[in-house]
This record gives sequence, structure tokens and C-alpha cells, in this order.
Amino acid sequence: MVLGVTGGIASGKSMVATMFAELGATLLSADQLAREAVEPGSVGLAQVVEAFGSGVLAEDGRLDRERLGQVVFADPEARQSLEGIIHPHIARLAEDQLARLRKTDAALIVYEAPLLFEAGGEQRVDQTLVVLVDPEQQLARLVERDKLTTEQARTRVAAQWSQADKLLRADYVIDNSGSVEQTRQAVSLLYYTLVADGCRGETIQR
Repeated sequence: MVLGVTGGIASGKSMVATMFAELGATLLSADQLAREAVEPGSVGLAQVVEAFGSGVLAEDGRLDRERLGQVVFADPEARQSLEGIIHPHIARLAEDQLARLRKTDAALIVYEAPLLFEAGGEQRVDQTLVVLVDPEQQLARLVERDKLTTEQARTRVAAQWSQADKLLRADYVIDNSGSVEQTRQAVSLLYYTLVADGCRGETIQR
């Protein structure tokens, strides 16, 4: 089965996805697919440059994601335009990769996608897991990780669906507000539940 893992920015979804991989799951990252979609020479990169100008390119011709992020997170219309360019490319790559992985003997495939619901990606997975985090912890982690001001961090959080909206669509929930070990235990429990018993539509919360 394919489990879609998502959550708000700085919620720890990548850490959770990695924990699944350490237990034996096969991991596919939408962020990695997004990078492939704008590799030098790609149609995706050409479309981004056409929409936002060559100023979003680094000296080596690759997309400067940080510079582009500064533009789109401050402008909802620009963000929507970027998503309209990138999401179709990610969707195509994800469909191809997931179709290939479904043909393997993988007991569990984890598709980590920050915008799983926003981009309609839940249609490509069997069940969804939302990684939840305390809002104040989320801001603190984002400020530290991306070297942002608190206001910049709030803007980036507000640019995505709220955690409450994501929870409404979740089949499973893991709260990542506690220690790493607590999160690891929750991931382990869910992993072995899915692998041993198949998807039962339960919600695991701490």
C-alpha cells in the first residue's frame, strides 16, 4: 500500500518519513520530485524562468529555491502561479514512480508530500498520515531551521492549509510535539500495524 505523509511546514514530516524508511518502508519524496521537475534544461525550469525572470536562477543555472521562496511566500498570486507550473510536473513524476513501486514487493510505500491535499495528491495514495505539531513549536523550528524572523515564519505557515484542515482529511495522525523517541514509537506502531494487518482506517494520536 501507499501511505501519503504530509503536514504543515516544519512539522517534522520528513523526519517521520525517514523513520518509516528506517523500519523498511520504501520512501518517495515529493520535494525530490520537485527538484527533478526544475533541473537545468527541463521544461519546468524554463516555465519558471519565463514566469519569474532569470533572477531566480543561481550562478550555475540551477533554480535558486531560497530566492524564489522569498518571492512566492510574500505574494499569494505568485505562489499560485508557481504551483500551477510545478504541480503538473510533480504529479506526472509521482504517478510514474508510484506505479513502478507498486509493482515491487515493498510492504509499505511512503509518499512524503508537503502539499499532498492542496495539490490533490491524496488521489495517488491509499491512506494519509498527517504529522501534527504544536503551533508555537512549529514557528520556533521554522525560525531556527530557515533563519527567518517570526513574522516571516508566520507568513510561510499561513501560506499553507491550516493543520486543522489537514486533520479533517487524515486517516492517521502522529503528534510530533513531544520527544523524538515518542515520535519514533508512534511511527513504529503505525508501521507494524499497516504491514501486519493492512490499512484499517484507524487514527493513532498521542
